[in-house]
Amino acid sequence: MILKTSLFGKVYAFQSVMEVMAKANEEKSGDRLAGVAANSAEERVAAKVVLAQLQLKDLFNNPAVPYEKDEVTRIIVDQVNLRIYESIKNWTVEEFREWLLDTNTTDFNIKHISRGLTAEMIAAVTKLMSNLDLVVAAKKIHIEKTANTTIGRAGTFSARLQPNHPTDDPDGIMASLMEGLSYGIGDAVIGLNPVDDSTESVKRVLHRFEEFRSEWDIPTQTCVLAHVKTQMEAMKQGAPTGLVFQSIAGSEKGNTAFGFDGGTISDANQMALETGMAAGPNVMYFETGQGSELSSDAHYGCDQLTMEARCYGFAKKYDPFLVNTVVGFIGPEYLYDSKQVIRAGLEDHFMGKLTGISMGVDVCYTNHMKTDQNDIENLSVLLTAAGCTYIMGIPHGDDVMLNYQTTGYHETATLRDTFGLKPISEFDQWMEKMGLSENGKLTSRAGDASIFLK
Repeated sequence: MILKTSLFGKVYAFQSVMEVMAKANEEKSGDRLAGVAANSAEERVAAKVVLAQLQLKDLFNNPAVPYEKDEVTRIIVDQVNLRIYESIKNWTVEEFREWLLDTNTTDFNIKHISRGLTAEMIAAVTKLMSNLDLVVAAKKIHIEKTANTTIGRAGTFSARLQPNHPTDDPDGIMASLMEGLSYGIGDAVIGLNPVDDSTESVKRVLHRFEEFRSEWDIPTQTCVLAHVKTQMEAMKQGAPTGLVFQSIAGSEKGNTAFGFDGGTISDANQMALETGMAAGPNVMYFETGQGSELSSDAHYGCDQLTMEARCYGFAKKYDPFLVNTVVGFIGPEYLYDSKQVIRAGLEDHFMGKLTGISMGVDVCYTNHMKTDQNDIENLSVLLTAAGCTYIMGIPHGDDVMLNYQTTGYHETATLRDTFGLKPISEFDQWMEKMGLSENGKLTSRAGDASIFLK
């Protein structure tokens, strides 16, 4: 294993695999804040040169956090199919990239190899890819998962309906929900971020969602994005829970800061299968975002892309229905501007699909970032071209509760129309029955929430 190279007459030597990984990463303000970024463009190129020649076994043998110290590492490594790993362990990262981009490499081939990968291998190959590479490689991979309906089928593009309200006012929530549904939003999930994280509040919203879903026979799933333990208590008390949600991190220390461990997620998954409203077998919903581990001092000196890849390796064990990266939500401390947000969104989407999970993106930004709505639309187009499973749908793209900007109802409708895509099949049929669409096109009734008022 060689950790140095000569570039333009200067020798660049790195002390560890993780230093190579960090300095090979594209420019991210979070890596700079953590003190792990390359000091110059030349050093970044040198790190990429070294990384390209590392073998996959070098990454297997040098996880971001040691196996004996970290539950996330153990979960990732213990899932590896060793027979497949043995067949690819001598590939260089450069050869792995070329194989992924080869026109003869298919979805079947990639899913097979995926079973022999660790998160560090996935992060490494991502660092060698251009933005277009990330689009091309991700487009090849199709991940289908089933709760009440099946997401990820070819020709579909879905959206989470996120009817957040600054005071959890039931009427305000339902107004946003009705309008969103009338635009064809919500086939992935109807999911609320609550202001009030109490069990009683979660139960109240879940009951309201399920009553409405049942009344209008809407083929989708519901979720209130409270802490996983709060949702478990709500289930114990009889709340009609669809998907069970939790934000996750790429290290045990990060998950501890979020207030849970792998055992908690296993228990929640089992409880949802036994008592939840979703038919399954995929009933979990996870959210991630580059930089969260730095926020809790749980990154172990590693770059944020590598820690993000480990989130997906952790999520894979629980076979979730949905995972999404909230790509620009944490702020400019981690992703400074539109260039970094667009890059991170494409990276995360590709890494999630290569891991084998049902991957979406909350294409978003905060108001103090050097980003605007045009940048978000640019990323949305790139992600749709890359075969992204789903994005968010929020009134006018402005979340008045979480105070950030994302995609609205019109973006999903426009992207579907532009790329010739439809919602999940059952949801698409429901829209036609409601007169909201015809032959895959929205009708004049779309956007009229009053159709749900009796």
